[in-house]
Amino acid sequence: MSLKKVLYISQEITPYLKPDVMSTLGQMVPQCMIEKGLEVRTFMPRYACINERRNQLHEVIRLSGVNIVIDDNDHPLIIKVATLQPSRMQVYFIDNDDYFLRQRAEDLEINTMPEENDERCIFFVRGVIETVRKLRWESGIIHCSGWITALAPLYIKHSYAEDPSFVGAKMVYSLFGNGFEGTLDPRFREKLKMEGFDDELLKTLGTEAVDFKTLNKFAIDHADAIIQATDDVDPELVEYAKASGKPFMPYPGAENYADAYYNFYTSLEA
Repeated sequence: MSLKKVLYISQEITPYLKPDVMSTLGQMVPQCMIEKGLEVRTFMPRYACINERRNQLHEVIRLSGVNIVIDDNDHPLIIKVATLQPSRMQVYFIDNDDYFLRQRAEDLEINTMPEENDERCIFFVRGVIETVRKLRWESGIIHCSGWITALAPLYIKHSYAEDPSFVGAKMVYSLFGNGFEGTLDPRFREKLKMEGFDDELLKTLGTEAVDFKTLNKFAIDHADAIIQATDDVDPELVEYAKASGKPFMPYPGAENYADAYYNFYTSLEA
């Protein structure tokens, strides 16, 4: 594995969404890596609140059209892309009429339609993976930010471990303080078993409905390295990450994050 290309799978990215800690890091960390000479690709959901005309999103026909089956139902994958100036960073958007609304909305679907978040997580991660495979883009680091990306380490490390696009890639998962209330659909674990994952791989999820904390522990278990992205992460999750024995980067502060992230990536090189 060589640190030349970094794939970012992000829950939020500015300026497509309102700025907060997560969305700002979603934009600034990849841009800082570009400035350091790395190649990056970034992915995020195409939420209904994103103004496609103003942000110049356009569909990539050659990447769209795949049907993703979840719980025995087909869900067409639509891929859109935009370019952030002046860095010319390409951002790919995972879209689907079932999980992301057509009409404009004030809030994100993960907040307004939480009952579908389990399948939305599966669809988003699988959509990213299928698109990267079509792009034939091989990255050394795959950095996942936000709980909607929590399944990426599971899929890439176990379902696509031999795929040329992912062989040797290090999975990095960022922990944030903001999460979701309540639990995911009670059939979440069952739906993952339908995806081909056995009880051993899913053991961290337990037998009860999955909450935010459990989902993050699950991501930590399957990731190669963990970053504390904000200073308000639940201390239990921080301790769980440290206890895993995997490379862990504590919160670097708001000023020196670019060098901190780059140095952490470099430390993971085999």
